[in-house]
Amino acid sequence: MKKHNLKQFSGLFFSIFLLLLPSCSTPFNDFYEMSSIEIINHVTKGKKKAVITVGIVQNGQNSFTVYGENGRELKNKEYIYEIASITKTFTAQLFARAINEGKLSLDDTIDRFLDLPSKKYYPTIRRLLTHTSGYRKAYYHNNGSLIEATPNFEVIGSGVTEKMLLNTIGTINLENKDYPWEYSNFAFAVAGLILKKIFSENYTSMINRYLSTDLNLNNTWVNDGKSVNVSNSWAWSKENPYIPCGALVSTITDMMKYAQMQIDEQPPYVSLSHTELVKFDPPIDVTGYDYDAKTDAMGLGWMICSVYDFIHHSGNTGYSNSFIAFDKTKRIAVVVLCNMPGEQSRLIGSAIIKELQQ
Repeated sequence: MKKHNLKQFSGLFFSIFLLLLPSCSTPFNDFYEMSSIEIINHVTKGKKKAVITVGIVQNGQNSFTVYGENGRELKNKEYIYEIASITKTFTAQLFARAINEGKLSLDDTIDRFLDLPSKKYYPTIRRLLTHTSGYRKAYYHNNGSLIEATPNFEVIGSGVTEKMLLNTIGTINLENKDYPWEYSNFAFAVAGLILKKIFSENYTSMINRYLSTDLNLNNTWVNDGKSVNVSNSWAWSKENPYIPCGALVSTITDMMKYAQMQIDEQPPYVSLSHTELVKFDPPIDVTGYDYDAKTDAMGLGWMICSVYDFIHHSGNTGYSNSFIAFDKTKRIAVVVLCNMPGEQSRLIGSAIIKELQQ
């Protein structure tokens, strides 16, 4: 495989989530002027266990480079990483497939598929997958479990059952409207219940089969607690209904193949995932630290940055972070997988996609 040298690229870098970068004392303006390789050097400085894999898709060719402490290039070895919330794009793609097969429509409400108390209104699939349903970032279930990531590295949804999730859905009262955008793992857990209903199969077996059989991604699957070989990882229980939010692990080659599928729109129903379903004016701050790269639209699970003409998503657990972005017009993509907590992948990947576009 041909090696990609990031040093050939230059250009300005727009910083995303700067303030979330752990132990980062570099002023924003300094990051803004950095090239991608300078950012790699900075975020790995003194990090003896750092293993960051950067994949590039360009001109139909895939290549990757592995970086360690102080930006030192390591042996080009494939590692298995958590991809965390990038999992949501696969969940949304299953909905695109279901819509293509006539199993549902974007404007169906969730009570068509789930056994819920009778109410005037439940959210639509469209709102569920664009984070405009009104479902909040976090809810407490009746056992006191908070279904959101916590500073002590608890798995999202730890201790929550499908029955508890259904009970919580029934207690939430919403209006028939587009709510302000709020990133919601809860919404994608609900989405997982709907997929289970329409495909008559639990999410784990469904997504694992879809990945290997339909997409030929043989090194991507639901984390079994033993797969990740570059860091610790979240241990997902089989009963956790939040698996559709962030439980997948993968390798750089599989993720580059996935990025190429998005560019090629293969299978064809993938194109629905990229369709602008909700427009934000002004653009939203995904975490409050978006600066120049604010998301101004949502597709089916994907975030759209129209001003720079790329589509993206990221993921973060207590042990790792990931980023994927692609420009279908210029047929380029970047994937960054990192074995540290924080937003290093976003910082690096956002710089690279802009450099590739120049």
